[in-house]
Amino acid sequence: MTSLVTTLRTRLARHAAYARTVRELRALPLDVALDLDICREDAPSIAARAVYGR
Repeated sequence: MTSLVTTLRTRLARHAAYARTVRELRALPLDVALDLDICREDAPSIAARAVYGR
């Protein structure tokens, strides 16, 4: 049972990190995003790579 709870907590923490990363990337000022070569539409895929390694 503790394994299930641990797995659930880990998944929830990763999802929270993913959502936070997407929000932060989308909130970047345009000039900063352009300097980093980040398109706001790419935020979900960048966040997934950063959090989940995909």
